This record gives sequence, C-alpha cells and structure tokens, in this order.
Amino acid sequence: MLASPSLLAATSTLAAAKIKRLVSPCGVKATLAQDATVPLIAVEYAFGGGATQDPAEKPGVGHMVASLLDEGSGDLDSKTFHERLDGRAIELSFASHRDYFRGSLRMLKDCKEEAFDLLRMALTSPRFDPADVERIRAGVLANLRHNSTNPASLANRKFFEMAFKDHPYARQAEGTLESVPKIDVADLKGYLRSVIAKDTLKIAVVGDIDPEVLCKLLDMTFGGLPASSNSTPVADVVATKPPQRIFIPLDIPQTFVTFGGPGVRRTEPDFMAACVVNHILGGGGLTSRLFREVREKRGLAYFVSERLVWMDHSAVFVGDSGTRADRAGGTVEEIERQVHHLAEKGPTQQELDDAKSYLKGSQILALNTTSKLARTLLQHQLDKLPIDYLEKHDAVVDAVTLEDAKRAAARLWGGGLLTVLVGRSPVP
Repeated sequence: MLASPSLLAATSTLAAAKIKRLVSPCGVKATLAQDATVPLIAVEYAFGGGATQDPAEKPGVGHMVASLLDEGSGDLDSKTFHERLDGRAIELSFASHRDYFRGSLRMLKDCKEEAFDLLRMALTSPRFDPADVERIRAGVLANLRHNSTNPASLANRKFFEMAFKDHPYARQAEGTLESVPKIDVADLKGYLRSVIAKDTLKIAVVGDIDPEVLCKLLDMTFGGLPASSNSTPVADVVATKPPQRIFIPLDIPQTFVTFGGPGVRRTEPDFMAACVVNHILGGGGLTSRLFREVREKRGLAYFVSERLVWMDHSAVFVGDSGTRADRAGGTVEEIERQVHHLAEKGPTQQELDDAKSYLKGSQILALNTTSKLARTLLQHQLDKLPIDYLEKHDAVVDAVTLEDAKRAAARLWGGGLLTVLVGRSPVP
C-alpha cells in the first residue's frame, strides 16, 4: 500500500524539524522547529488578553486594533506599508481571540529581516490614521450588519451570551453595532498598552532559520516591548447549566439550531477522553452518530456537527444543525435523544477504537506545512503542554479506555442541552 502525498509531506516535515526552546539575549522566549526543506519561515505568536480585555461597554476594541495594525506604521502610510509587504511576498496578519491577541508572519528565507522589521513597526508604532480607522470601522460595521441577519451568527452569539451571561466570554470579539461606532483612537492605543507586552508573549517559529539568527530577530522585533502587561484579571467560569432553550425569530425558510453546554478544560484529566467521545458524537463528519442518525437515516437536517471549545477560564461543547422549518422539532428531538443515549450508555468498543485511530491519523495530516506546524506549536504553548507533546500525542490517545470514554460522555452530555433556534416559528 502506498502512502498518500499529504501523509508523506507531513512525515517529512516532522522528521526534518528539530524542535527546541530558545531564549534571546533580551529574554524573548520562542519554540523553534528548524526545517531547511523549503526556504520558508512561519511565525505564530500570541499575547495574553484578547477580547477579554475589551472595555465592557466597548466590545470590539481588540478586533479593531487587529484590523488596523497593518494599515500603516511609523513613516509608512497604509498604501506604502502594503506595498512593502506585497513586494516581498510577506504575509502579516493579526486577530483578537477570546483569551489571546494573535499574529502570523510568513516569509521567504531571504526576506526575513524586512519581514520581522515590518512586524516590529506594526506592533510598536501603528499610525491609526483617521481615514484608515474610518475605513476599517465601516468594514466591521458592514460585517456586523450582515451577521445580524445571518442565522448561524445569531445563534452562535446568543449561545455564548446564554452560556456565560455577564462574563467576558459572553461578548463577541467583533463587537456590536452599538459599540463599534464609539471606539476611538484612545481606546485603540489603550488596548495596545494593556495587552502588548513580553510577559505574556508566546512565539512559535518553523522553517529555514538558524537559532542564532532567530534570536537576533526576536530581540529586534519584540525586545523593546514593555516588560509587563496591564491586563484585567479574568475569573474562571462554568457555563450555564442546561437544559435551556431560546428562540430567535427570523424570516428565513430554514431553521438553524445551535446546541451545547459545559465542556472539559484542556488542563483536566478527562480532556482526551472528551475529544474521543466528541468525535464519536458529532466531530467525525460522515461517521459521527449525529450525522448518521439525524441526517443519513432520518433525513431531518441538511447538516449536523458538534465540537469542543476550550478557553483559558472555561470550556463548552457546541453543535450546529440546519433543517427545514417543519422538521426543526424532529431535528432537536433526535439530537437530544442521541446526546442522552451516548451520555447514558457510552460508546461501543468499536466506536472507541475507530475514533482513536482517526485522532492519531489526523494529528499527522494537520502538520504538513510550516504554517500548520507553527500554529500547532503555538497552541501547545498556550495549552501549557510539554515541548515533546507531538511525540506523546498518540500515546495519550491510546491511553483512553472505554471506561474513560463513558465517564467523559456522561459528564459532557448527562445534563442535557442549551439550545438556540433561529427561524420563523418556535419549536414546541
């Protein structure tokens, strides 16, 4: 049997990469997977904070900052800054997530000095020119207006509001139609002062670069940042206890369903068992119980899936489904039935074996590019995993027993569901 090209590529990438931890002379820490297979370098990094550091009355500040950092810096206006990026095929982006302000940098090996310098400029001297701020604000508002009539966006937003109430996790990183118009340049600069600092910085680098050269570039880029952030502490929280159901009226021919409940945090012993049973219930695509029972056997829904979402201070499981309005009741009923059955009986040994096999194989296929590997190594740092976790992953999966899986299923789904429905009429 021949291995697929993607599997060969993934295996080659992992074999070539020598993962090590670095500390620069200025104290900047990074994980490096050195790989000279291709002349590319991918950098992923994150500062603690993210959307949880938005002012409560102005959600969306971090998202605005992320959208504006590549819109001019120092003596380079937006047009010139983008010409510098495009002229050297440098990819630079930023994003505000719930717990982290993240960034990505991708470049050819020969362009690394200029790429890191442009990143330094973006982080330390953004211009926030009025015309650029208003242009980005208009784009954010246009997207929010679109989402206000998008059933998936409405359901997701309402689910997190229902799950987390007054906690910062209830707020959406993009902000609201009411908050975004109020955000000013002082808010943007204040966010940078609070969040962008070395004490919460995590960095992962993959590609064709020597450790000594990387340390110099890290100091040039991040060494001048403030030593300590000024972030507001975020409390741990457990999602609202199910069951609960909310209906949002929207004049659309279909009904969109989001369901979920309290999950398992990444640091808990049951986390990998939760990953396994999650795959069995709704994360396994065409092989999951929800797909097989709700869509394939009964034809109730156009799609149905479920996933685990973990944050620094909480965790949830979240699922989505779309169906005809006249089948919404049957869809919700069958989803609840499948969730209850798996919580009560647990998976079969065959389901457990198949899920474990999939999770081990998908781990390899998720690492077949420099960018994917860099994102994974950064996530491992954020999740506080050991540097050799890639090597240990399969053993951790294999260690999940049938009893572990049954315990995780009962914990995840034994309490029922938080459910949000968006459509023309409520489900009885």
